[in-house]
Amino acid sequence: MSILIDQNSRIIIQGINGRAGSFFAKHIQAYGNNIVGGIAPAYGGGWALDGKVPLFDTVQECVQSTDADTTVIFVPAHSAADACFEALNAGIKNIICISSKVPLKDISLIKSCIKDSDAIFIGPSATGVFSPGKALAGIFPANQAIEGDLGVISRVGSLSFDVLDLLYENNIGVSTAVGLGDNCMTGASFVDILDLFETDAHTDRILILGQPGDIQEELAATHILESITKPVFAYIVGESINPERIIGLTDLSMFDTQHRSIDKIQALANSGVQIAHRIEELPQILKNKAG
Repeated sequence: MSILIDQNSRIIIQGINGRAGSFFAKHIQAYGNNIVGGIAPAYGGGWALDGKVPLFDTVQECVQSTDADTTVIFVPAHSAADACFEALNAGIKNIICISSKVPLKDISLIKSCIKDSDAIFIGPSATGVFSPGKALAGIFPANQAIEGDLGVISRVGSLSFDVLDLLYENNIGVSTAVGLGDNCMTGASFVDILDLFETDAHTDRILILGQPGDIQEELAATHILESITKPVFAYIVGESINPERIIGLTDLSMFDTQHRSIDKIQALANSGVQIAHRIEELPQILKNKAG
């Protein structure tokens, strides 16, 4: 069992003819997933992935023909909101937006529309959803995880790849990994995914990967204390960052002095979450708890 996607998910790719869409569609297909269609306006009736995936002009046409339930979006930032709205209107339940640099105004509009539906919006800038041995809908490296009982929720971008690799090297299995995106505003939150893992019979413990800026980790801490019965672990990036220094082109949200890593760590620890202060500590604390 997994959350959001499984081996029966019917996945479409919006932007399948683009460079990223084409590359990762092959990656997803190679993992054994059933990509039932690709969206490429003006190319409807054609084929992608060596003639294995039919192309459609609109999501609506694709859903009517294929019963698709999940979309992975690889369109330019300025088109991401329209792509999400199109998927929502067509009845897609899992909308996973990989597109980066989507304007905050567009994200807020998508969130506003999604909240009154039964769909879930992951992203933007998401790494997607990955259930080892079952399904992949995103850009996670598929060879970096084994099946297990640990649910992973991340908003630290590609660092989650390093964490999955570390877990793999230490024979720690994952039920599902969800990459929410590292924007200061995302669709689904830690709280949303925590609730899904709480009711998943095959997830026995949960790992949160967070970062400075925004209030997601603090909200998660409160929710864990009030509503989550499963053991929760966390690694929060930037514990040693000096908020008075800005280094290079790092996102300014990393230096939000109102929501520092050290404060997030304290809030989570106060809620009973076991904290790893270095990424290398994760395997040990997870194995100790498992034992």
